[in-house]
Amino acid sequence: MSDLTIVRGKQTAAQKILAFFGKGFVNFLLVFVAIFWLVPSVGLFISSLRTVGDSASTGWWTVFTTPAQLTVDNYVNLLSNTAITGSFWNTIMIAVPTTVLVVVIGALAGYAFAWLQFPGRDWLLIVVIVLLAVPIQVALIPLARMFGALGIFGSVLSVILFHIAFGLPFAIFLLRNFFMQVPAELLEAARIDGASDWRIFVQVILPLGGPAIASLAIFQFLWTWNDMLVALIFTNSGSQPLTVAIQSQLRQFGSNIDVLSSGAFLSMIVPLIVFFAFQRYFVQALLAGSQK
Repeated sequence: MSDLTIVRGKQTAAQKILAFFGKGFVNFLLVFVAIFWLVPSVGLFISSLRTVGDSASTGWWTVFTTPAQLTVDNYVNLLSNTAITGSFWNTIMIAVPTTVLVVVIGALAGYAFAWLQFPGRDWLLIVVIVLLAVPIQVALIPLARMFGALGIFGSVLSVILFHIAFGLPFAIFLLRNFFMQVPAELLEAARIDGASDWRIFVQVILPLGGPAIASLAIFQFLWTWNDMLVALIFTNSGSQPLTVAIQSQLRQFGSNIDVLSSGAFLSMIVPLIVFFAFQRYFVQALLAGSQK
């Protein structure tokens, strides 16, 4: 028995070399892919710290040999640009309420579709699934006319309502499927103890569904923050978000690289902060979905 253990524990020199290079190749490939995807972001960040003259004469990579090019003047000028700063707050006013309302309404509806019995539940779920396949472009003109009749076209409210309408089908479908994985015995035990549906939802479903809810919040926030199509149509100069403001700056001042680069990096850094802040819950949701 001991001889067998010794034989199994031994590795030939060739096997050790193959194992080392095998692991090394995978690690090298992952590092290469990560660097490849980070290069544009790093280049944008460095460009936002360079002057217009440096950006026009040399590439951003030259900063590694001449770090004196770096300056924060672009961000100082950006904060004095009322169009950019106003659009930044407009983006927050659009993304945050939209994300909160989609998550809250989606969680309530997801719990209802998963564990409550009411007439027409299955047919309503079919309608929700069908709405997932409806493209945004189909509703642009009808909703623009409806918002115009209501007197809210061109306002932040119109963009919020649009994103809520198109975010809810995915939110309901995602959370309903996740909530159905909660053991029925757990809910029955809570009902035997006298808990109401609202109490079960708050004290049982929400804590267990935290990873899925956080994942939904990440996706919804990113979609809303980075949207330009809906905002380009439904907002005006006073309610436009950051994506539309940067696009208008590009159209008006094509060589205004200092404002464009710093504004674009500002638009990108906020979603990154949100993602990394909630990535732990995102990974938990992925792992929970991989378990039976």
